[in-house]
This record gives sequence, C-alpha cells and structure tokens, in this order.
Amino acid sequence: MKRVFVSAAVLLSALFAQSHVQAQVTVKDAWVRATVAQQKATGAFMQLQSAQDAKLISAQSPVAGVVEVHEMAMDGGVMKMRAVPSLVLPAGKAVELKPGGYHVMLMDLKGQVKDGDTVPVTLVVEGKDGKRQNIEIKASARTAAAPAMKQGDGHMHKH
Repeated sequence: MKRVFVSAAVLLSALFAQSHVQAQVTVKDAWVRATVAQQKATGAFMQLQSAQDAKLISAQSPVAGVVEVHEMAMDGGVMKMRAVPSLVLPAGKAVELKPGGYHVMLMDLKGQVKDGDTVPVTLVVEGKDGKRQNIEIKASARTAAAPAMKQGDGHMHKH
C-alpha cells in the first residue's frame, strides 16, 4: 500500500512538472512605442522564448480597442504590415518582436501612451497540445530605442 502511494505521488509530481514546462513562455524586454496626442496606433515589442513548441495566437490590452499580431515585410520594394493568424515559438529559441518585423499592434487607442507609462498586455499562447495560456505582461512605454517611421510610410501599411 505504501509503495502504491509513493508511486502515485511521483507520477503526479511528474505530470505537474511536465504541464508546467509545456506552458512555460518567458517574456523579456517588453516595451511599447510612446505616442503623440491623437495617434490611434502603436506597436508592442519584446522577446519571447518557449520551453516547448508553441505559438502566439493573439493579444489583448485595455489601452486599445483592437490588438493583433503583425509582421512587417518588404513586398515588391514596399514595406507592408499585415496581421498574422499566429507566430510560431520554436522550443528553446528566442523570437524577437521588434520594429520592422513581427510585433503586437495596438490599434484604436483609448488615449495617448506617454513615455514612462506602463501598458498591460495579455498574450495568448497555444501549445502543440491545443491548450492555451494567458501571459500577463507590463510593457514600459518609451520613445527612444525604436526608429521613427518616415513620413508617408503609414500610407503603405495594410491593416
């Protein structure tokens, strides 16, 4: 009887450890580009790393009416931005969300995002088993460390 109890405890510990590892995604250096008054969109940037294969499938923030995962890429010499259904997070590899590449787009902003503000963002990550995990982050708003868009660039982006 004692052996069965110990075996069950070991099995439960192993299952708990395994489920914890499957859901483990770390977020580093999360920041949001500060805006000017009346600006209705901005980007959130960070580094994501998953212990297991997973994908970023959506995001939400109380500061924006619409939040999407986007990519920027050159298409026929024109920089275009588009929403993507998901972003693959390969096991053990850092995925960089940065200006000019993949990012989280915050649109229909409810107010100005000022330098120094803390912006709450919820990332939704799905494991290869189909289970979803919400990751709550606090991204700091800043104006520096991100190249400004050239005038006219906004007309080429697709949303």
